[in-house]
Amino acid sequence: MQEILDAINAGATGDDIANIELPETYRAAHVLRSEQEMWQGVESADKDPRKSLHVGEVPLPELAPNEVVIANMASSINFNTVWTSIFEPLPTFGFLDRLGKESIWGKRHAQDFHVVGSDSAGVVLRVGSAVRNWSPGDHVTVHCNDVDDQDPSAHNDSMLAANQRIWGFETNYGGLADLSIVKANQLMPKPSHLSWEESSVNALCASTSYRMLVGDHAGRMKQGDNVFIWGATGGIGAYAVQLVLNGGGTPVGVVSSEKRVELLKAMGCENVIDRREEGYKFWSDEHTQDEREWRRLGKKVRSLIGEDPDIVFEHPGRSTFGASVFITKRGGKIVTCAATSGYMIEYDNRHLWMKLKSIISSHFANYAEAWAMNRLIDQGAIQPVLSDVYDLEHVGDAALAVHRNQAEGKLGVLCLAPEEGMGITDPDKRERIGEDKITLFRRMS
Repeated sequence: MQEILDAINAGATGDDIANIELPETYRAAHVLRSEQEMWQGVESADKDPRKSLHVGEVPLPELAPNEVVIANMASSINFNTVWTSIFEPLPTFGFLDRLGKESIWGKRHAQDFHVVGSDSAGVVLRVGSAVRNWSPGDHVTVHCNDVDDQDPSAHNDSMLAANQRIWGFETNYGGLADLSIVKANQLMPKPSHLSWEESSVNALCASTSYRMLVGDHAGRMKQGDNVFIWGATGGIGAYAVQLVLNGGGTPVGVVSSEKRVELLKAMGCENVIDRREEGYKFWSDEHTQDEREWRRLGKKVRSLIGEDPDIVFEHPGRSTFGASVFITKRGGKIVTCAATSGYMIEYDNRHLWMKLKSIISSHFANYAEAWAMNRLIDQGAIQPVLSDVYDLEHVGDAALAVHRNQAEGKLGVLCLAPEEGMGITDPDKRERIGEDKITLFRRMS
């Protein structure tokens, strides 16, 4: 592995990299099939990813014709890695077993280990015989939409594909490792002005936010729209704020501390609600919502922007959904991509149908949407929201921080990269965009 790292750091040619012998095994963060019952009887909040995420050697699988081997210089933590580590809502080995029944190449994924991670920035080491647009030595980022290009349902919008999967969550050989196997249509050019760790944190969360707000399949935000954003300094929320500002809209960001209020304002979001300071209690008990609190939130939003939101950017789920439906403008949209506080949703349907509001589901992004978002990052229009960096040996600590909601933005994880700040190939571009903009989250978190 050291030979691979030395070649990358020395700027070796693609031919030189292609001639390096790949190891039979590699270091990876993974969970074990034998431990998938380990959390029985333990409350979700008490489950510790440090106990279930192991860092050790796993075998490198054979490469399929449409795949590449990449050296992961850095990766990041997403909620799906936390879910995998605590085996909720169910163990992921069922996903791998189903994939294993689809084809000879799918069978490689059905192992007794599951290498996790759905983001990466790295270098192409090998390409399969059917790969046309990528070569050894290319610097890339990876988006996590794994689709079968021979499935006709994948060719209108690949997120509607019958067997669409999230890499490193519903497939094996994810990004929290020194090496990974990915399909060629998951690759995008690495932004040349960003370091490995800055590049690694964007694809999943930023692309999710892009589809929710900008793409043709969800919010379709236009200039002047008011967008209400829950968790506005979190992974997807922080990209949503930037997309709204960049697209000529007005964000209203909801956070839960004074520190996060300051961070939002530094991003340019002038309308901020500190949920903890306001003390909203949308549920009077576990079965009953309090409409008076919905109204109090709506009144607060109107006091800030003078109108109701055109779009509500929803992802907490059960705890907030009733309020989200209520505060949305007549004819407006509630766009939802998750339900981190609970999947069983309740809202007053009168506020939906009588005011012609729409609930729109959204899940990650297709290749075109992910590529468009990556282009905005490469242009410097959208900045990474990297707040802290861990090394791969401490991936459990990073996952625990996300599990406990102790992190702002995104947490990066160094894999093959030995230190932060490496991988910047266009320092002049970085200077033009501005170090203060690029590192805002790191400095203020």
